[in-house]
Amino acid sequence: MSRRHLLPASERATLHPFVIATGDASPRDQRDLMERPFFSLAKAKRTTPILYRSGDVQVEVFASAQHGMATIWDADILIWAASQIIEAETAGLKTSRFLRFTPYQLLTAIRRQTGSRDYRLLKGALVRLQSTSVLTTIRNGERWRRHQFSWVNEWEECATRDGRVEGMEAVLPDWFYRGVIDRSLVLSIDPAYFRLTGGIERWLYRVARKHAGRQPAGWQFEVRHLHQKSGSLVRVSDFALQLRRIVERQSIPGYRLRIERDARRELLRIQPLDLSTWAKGMAVDTVGTSHAIRIGTSHATHSGLRTHGSQLSLWNDNAIQTRNRESNRESNILVAPGDVEKLLRDAARRLSLTSPRRGDKR
Repeated sequence: MSRRHLLPASERATLHPFVIATGDASPRDQRDLMERPFFSLAKAKRTTPILYRSGDVQVEVFASAQHGMATIWDADILIWAASQIIEAETAGLKTSRFLRFTPYQLLTAIRRQTGSRDYRLLKGALVRLQSTSVLTTIRNGERWRRHQFSWVNEWEECATRDGRVEGMEAVLPDWFYRGVIDRSLVLSIDPAYFRLTGGIERWLYRVARKHAGRQPAGWQFEVRHLHQKSGSLVRVSDFALQLRRIVERQSIPGYRLRIERDARRELLRIQPLDLSTWAKGMAVDTVGTSHAIRIGTSHATHSGLRTHGSQLSLWNDNAIQTRNRESNRESNILVAPGDVEKLLRDAARRLSLTSPRRGDKR
């Protein structure tokens, strides 16, 4: 047998590609990632592992010495991927873990610049996502077991013969993909999330969205417990100080924060700002996103690495043609694909009679 036949085939060869050919999608986040310590909250390279255990829930995250652990800013790529998958599934289109896209599509969706430096930062994020190893017991099925994976199984640049990069391919782990197509495990998030600059600030928004949600009374946490759930390497006292500064700024979109005391315990209460803006069953309101602060090089110049459009010219199948009958049955969609647009129009018409703006949707 030749050596060629002994080499394992790329995972992409076994998957049907999901070509990202749509415009912006309302950002969605995966519930399991929103409250537990899966990512580094610091921009400095972290190699210290995260070891978290609460009851039967176990999360272990290991970084490579060369690249460091995937950060909460790198997780924007996963948020974008989840948003695109859900948008396509809602339209009844076929998706998979194998994504084809342009850097331009991804970077603009997560409110980044599209210069050469931003493209290099994107590649660095993909490297960290692939080299970070995660072990968890979350969603462990009938038999207790650990699931081990990386946030990106593999990725590749796609270029023309003259070396011009026009697209990318990436394969997501099955654990993440199954958590996205199950609608009960996904929540919409405010597009303003992408302009939060602090790691703890970003993590705290995701905790607020997951736990406080639309509840009038909100949610209350002991600061020491929050510190444990964050996986932060800073001391509890420094973590508490950063929380107090966030409370002073009131910078978490859609929520009001307050420090409370219970004897010697310091508590953080999180409450939604205005419940009237949460219209159940409607999509995320995207008003105001055009003024979102860009993260990256504000004065980046055009270069050969910059992608100027969203057209994928490397692949002939640059549009998704088939309806996703099979995965629709596996997800929580309870209506036929052809009825989705009609339901959205009817819901929007009803909402316009009762509310001045659109609200949020799971």
